[in-house]
Formats: sequence, C-alpha cells, structure tokens
Amino acid sequence: MIAVAVVTVLASLALPSYNEYVMRSHRANARAALLQAAQWMERTATAQGRYPLAAAIPASVLLVEGGRYAVVAESANGMTYTLTALPNAPQAMDLCGSYRINEAGTRLQVKTDQVPNPLGALECWNR
Repeated sequence: MIAVAVVTVLASLALPSYNEYVMRSHRANARAALLQAAQWMERTATAQGRYPLAAAIPASVLLVEGGRYAVVAESANGMTYTLTALPNAPQAMDLCGSYRINEAGTRLQVKTDQVPNPLGALECWNR
C-alpha cells in the first residue's frame, strides 16, 4: 500500500514536467518548420524574382514533424509573405499560442482561442 502511494506521488510530480517537455519539443518542431519554410520562400524568390503565391507552395514545405502544429502560408502579391504555425488539439493550450514569421524575419506570437494572451516572442522563440 505504501509503495502504491509513493509511486502515485512520484507520478503526480513527474507527469507535469514530462508534459511540459513534450510541449517544448513540439514548439521546437514548429519553429524549425517555420524557419525552413521561410528559407524555401527566400530561395524561390531569389530564383523567380518574387515570392510564390500561397497556392503554389508545396504541402511538403508546410509540414511540421509530430503533427501538433499546422503551418499556413499567406502570400497574395508575391512581394510579401507570412507563415503561421497554428497549434492543433494536443498543443492548443500551449502558452506560446501560434508562431508567426514574415519576409522581414519578424517573429511574433499570435493569440489563439485557447490562449488569448500568449507569452512574448522572445520567450517562445528562444526556449
């Protein structure tokens, strides 16, 4: 009985740390996917003279490892673009909300329905 109580206490202490570690690793996946997509956009603009329109971006460029984020691209005029990593259900309560980067390299955190006041870009992009 005492062993069960000890295991329960240890599990209750370890589980939140483990969950935070998992969320942090998926945040890193989202940041990496955004940066890779931004590099792809820049290489394409160098080759073609303008950024590709959102409809012309291959789905493979917008994939995020782990599937907890979905990357959405906005590029309507070929002169600018915005890439946003939106958290999916298991990651929706993450305090960083959505990640966003644009053609100028500006990194932002964007609110979501579940996280109306996300942490700042400095905290989330550097963790």
